[in-house]
Amino acid sequence: MARTTNSDTLPYVESRYELGMLASQRVRDLNGGAEPIVDKSNDKLTVVALREIATGNLDVDNLRHEFVQSYKSTPSASESEDSLEIAATEDPKLREIDAELENILVENPVEPDETEEIAELSAE
Repeated sequence: MARTTNSDTLPYVESRYELGMLASQRVRDLNGGAEPIVDKSNDKLTVVALREIATGNLDVDNLRHEFVQSYKSTPSASESEDSLEIAATEDPKLREIDAELENILVENPVEPDETEEIAELSAE
């Protein structure tokens, strides 16, 4: 089979960077069970995705939309922190360990000069 080159795909995408993003999204779709629109043969999914883009039969606008949406649904750092706090409070053993650690810190607060010593020891 003939090799697919960047120049074969550039009429359908705006840049090589976008080609990489769209091909990776198409590979995710193929891994998820989407039917390939070209003959798969013995090719890897990355090659199949590039060949699909090069044919012009793939809806590139829809693929762009899928790519953008896949990154919008990623949880932000604040959401994951909230979920960690909820998970920690639900487990009684974790609550017990957390309370013990808090008591130790309250009873034995770290002095500023001790933090400098700790920093020096960890640097060595």
